[in-house]
Amino acid sequence: MYGSSWHAMRSYYRDSEVTRQRLKPGTVRRIITYARPYRRELALFLGMNALAAVFTVAVPLLMKTIIDQGILARNTGVVIAVASVVAGLALASAVLSFATRWYSAKIGEGLIYDLRTEVFSHVQRQPIAFFTRAQTGSLVSRLNSDVIGAQQALTSTLAAVVSNALTLILVLIAMLSLSWLVTVITLVMIPAFVIPARLVGRRLQRLTRESMQLDAAMGSTMTERFNVAGAMLVKLFGKPGQESETFAGRAARVRDIGVVTAMYGGTLFIALTLLASMATAVVYGVGGTLVIHHAFQIGTLVALTALLARLYGPITALSNVQVDVMTALVSFDRVFEVLDLKPLIQEKPGAVALRTTTTTTTAGGDGPPGSAPAVDFRHVSFHYPAASEVSLASLESIALATPERTGPAQPVLRGVTFQAPPGQLTALVGPSGAGKTTITHLVSRLYDPDEGAVLIGGQDLRDVTLDSLHDVVGVVTQDAHMFHDTIRANLSYARPEATEADLAAACQAAQIWDLITALPDGLDTVVGDRGYRLSGGEKQRLAIARLLLKAPSVVVLDEATAHLDSESEAAVQAALRTALTGRTSLVIAHRLSTIREADQILVIDQGQVRERGSHEVLLAAGGLYAELYHTQFAGQEPAATP
Repeated sequence: MYGSSWHAMRSYYRDSEVTRQRLKPGTVRRIITYARPYRRELALFLGMNALAAVFTVAVPLLMKTIIDQGILARNTGVVIAVASVVAGLALASAVLSFATRWYSAKIGEGLIYDLRTEVFSHVQRQPIAFFTRAQTGSLVSRLNSDVIGAQQALTSTLAAVVSNALTLILVLIAMLSLSWLVTVITLVMIPAFVIPARLVGRRLQRLTRESMQLDAAMGSTMTERFNVAGAMLVKLFGKPGQESETFAGRAARVRDIGVVTAMYGGTLFIALTLLASMATAVVYGVGGTLVIHHAFQIGTLVALTALLARLYGPITALSNVQVDVMTALVSFDRVFEVLDLKPLIQEKPGAVALRTTTTTTTAGGDGPPGSAPAVDFRHVSFHYPAASEVSLASLESIALATPERTGPAQPVLRGVTFQAPPGQLTALVGPSGAGKTTITHLVSRLYDPDEGAVLIGGQDLRDVTLDSLHDVVGVVTQDAHMFHDTIRANLSYARPEATEADLAAACQAAQIWDLITALPDGLDTVVGDRGYRLSGGEKQRLAIARLLLKAPSVVVLDEATAHLDSESEAAVQAALRTALTGRTSLVIAHRLSTIREADQILVIDQGQVRERGSHEVLLAAGGLYAELYHTQFAGQEPAATP
C-alpha cells in the first residue's frame, strides 16, 4: 500500500498549468503515426500491464481460499495447492515485470531515437536567421526534456492509466462480490485520500515550477559564464564576486524550495499512509464484527484488507491523471511545433547536380583544372524574413516580452546585377550595412532572393541539389569557427576521406604547417572551445586549409583578414593567394589595400551596385570608392599589397 501511494504521488509534483494549454488539432492523430511502427510491441506491453492488474486482484482472492477452505477446514491439500498457485503467480509476476520493463524500454528508447534524429535533422535545415534568434538551451530542451516527455506518453503514462484503471475496476468488483457493506464504507473514505492530495499537490506544483525556472536560470548562467568568451568577459571586467553572489542567491532559493518541497511531500506521504492505516483499521473493525456474527469468514476479511491496499493507490493516481496525460501530450506538441516550422531553403523536387568543373588536384595544388564557373546575379532583390517566418516565439525569451514589429521589411538588396567572371577575383566594398554579406549568403544559398536569380555556371541555384552546391562553393568567414576537437578533426570535416598527406599539403599551402608540427600533439592538438587556444590568424589559416581540402571551384571570403595584426594578415594573404588561384572568388574587404589587384571591384551602397571596375578606374572616377579609399589612407601612402 505504501509503495503504491508513493508512486501515485509523483503526478502531484507536475505543473497543473499544463491542463490549460490547448493542443493543436490533429496532435493525437500524429502521435498515433509515431506509435504505428511499435504497434505489436505496444499491444504486448499493454496486455502484460492488464495481466499484471489481474494478478494484483487474484492473490488476495487466493488468500481467502487458502484461509477459508484450507486452514479453517484443516485441508492440507487445498493449502498446498493454493500456496503453490500463489508461488506460481509470484514467479509469473516477476517474469512479467521483466518482460514489461523490456518492452517499455524498447518502445520508449526507439521513440526517443525517432524523435531526436528527426528533430536534429530538421533543425539543421533551418536558415541562419533561425539560429540567430533561437536560444540554444531551448533547442536542446526540445531534443532532451520534451522528447523524453513525449516518449512517456506511449510508455509510462499510457501504461499507468491502463493499469490503474483496470486494477481499480477489478478490485471494486472483487470487493463488492465479497462484501458490499465494507466496499461502500471504503468508498465513502475516498475523499479523505483525494482532497488532501489535491490541496497539497497544488502547492507542490507551484514549488516545482519555481524550482524548474530557477534551475533553468542557473543553467543559462553557467552556460554563458563557463564558455571561453563569457569567462574572459567576467575576468576582464572584474565581476567574479558579483557573479558568485547572483548565482548563490538563486542556488539558495533552490535550496529553500527543496526543503519546503521535501516537507510538503513528506507530509502528503505520511497523511496518505495514515489514512490508509485508518481505513485498514475501519475494515478490520467492521469486517471483524461481521466475522464474529458469521456474516462471512475470516478469509474474506483478510482478502478485503489486502484488496484495500490495492485500491487507494490507483484512485490517488487517477485523480490527477489529466495532468499526467496533458504533460505527455504537450511534450509531443512542443516537438511537433519545431517539426512544423518549414525551412526557408528546400531542395525542389527533381533538382539536378550543379554541373561545373571541380578540382581533382591535391589540396596543395594550384587550383582546379580548366575554367571555374561564373557567378551571376540577375536583378536580385532581397529582404530578410520576419521572425515569424524563421523562428518560434517559444524558443526566444526576448520574443515573449517584445512583440514583433508589423509592416513590410526593408529591402537589403534592390535589383543587383553583376557577373563574377570565371577564375577571377571580384571584390565587394562599401559602407557597413550596404548588403555585401547578404550577397555572399545568396551565393552559398543560405537564403533565396525575393526577385531575380543567382546562377553558378549558368544554373539557377534553386534548381540544383544542395549537396552539389556545397561541393562547389567554399566559404571562409570573418570569425572562422572551430569545433572543440582536434586540428585533424576540424580539417577532416571538409573531406573525411582525406589522407595524412592531403592534410599536410593543405596546411603547408595555408602557411600553418610549421606551427602544427611545432605543437607537442601535432594534428591531434585540441583547439579548445570555438578554437580559443589559437590566435585569430592561426584560426583563419586553419579555415583556409579546410577550404583547400574541400577544393571548391567558387570561393567566398567574408572579411577573412579583418581584425588581424600585420604579421598574421601577411601570412593569411599568402595562404589566400594559393586558395584563390584558378577559382572564381568573391571577396569582401574593408582594407582596400588587400584588393587593389582584384580583377573587378564592385562598390555596394544601400543594396545596389553603385560602381564597378578596377582599382585604377574607380580611383580615377572620383566616386564612392575613391572617397572610401582616400578616407582610409588619409595622410599616408597606401600599404603595399602583400
